[in-house]
Amino acid sequence: MIEMKGISKTYRVRRREAGLGNAVRSFFSPAYSEIEALRDVSFTIPDGQIVGYIGPNGAGKSTTIKILCGILRPDGGECRVNGMVPWEERKAYVSRLGVVFGQRSQLWWDVPVGDSFALLKEIYRVPDKLYRENVERLTELLELEGLLTAPARTLSLGQRMRCEIAAALLHSPEVLFLDEPTIGLDAVSKLKVRDFIREENRLRGVTVILTTHDMQDIDALSHRVLLIGKGRLLLDGSIEEIRAMAGENLSTEESVADLYRRFGI
Repeated sequence: MIEMKGISKTYRVRRREAGLGNAVRSFFSPAYSEIEALRDVSFTIPDGQIVGYIGPNGAGKSTTIKILCGILRPDGGECRVNGMVPWEERKAYVSRLGVVFGQRSQLWWDVPVGDSFALLKEIYRVPDKLYRENVERLTELLELEGLLTAPARTLSLGQRMRCEIAAALLHSPEVLFLDEPTIGLDAVSKLKVRDFIREENRLRGVTVILTTHDMQDIDALSHRVLLIGKGRLLLDGSIEEIRAMAGENLSTEESVADLYRRFGI
């Protein structure tokens, strides 16, 4: 179970006006401003649920995911994932967690994908039998045959993303965070990734939090949707409730933009 209670996070950002004089002035007398990324965010996600986490750029989605992953420590509030505080119990916590950031890679760029998998096996201390079973299963489901011997840098974006998802699941995590996993993928690759996520949730009961700007991902996968804007949680409802608010087709850009406008974001 994922629990967040009253989570807040503020960033202190250095500011200066353009121009050489302002640059010199800011060097000796730096000015700062505060950006409130999250304000009193609370939600609970039971085991086995797929939750779509949506909102415009800068709404606070990535900050939430980083706190849930233990990368960031919040300024206030409480957070527990499967009974653990992410930033306090990092070593034990990450062994039960899978993460895919669409614009960052966990594969080693110049070595074959299979070698990256083997390195991750050692990092997560995956037992030999479980590792072999997972590689075989993930290779079949994500159609990775022929990709495991290729360096990551030679793969297309769609091929690499399928390998990234496999890498995140090698140690059989209980929770999977997907931050824009289909960004830049073609239609065929998106369908394959969606089918796999749906099947992994159905067969293994993996809890999934999905952040994306592609509302077709949300519409196809989510049981529930959380809407965040300007650091505040604005809406928490079932996918059916969100569809009703956004119109018949949640997947159109116009309907999503209208949903955002209703909440002033």
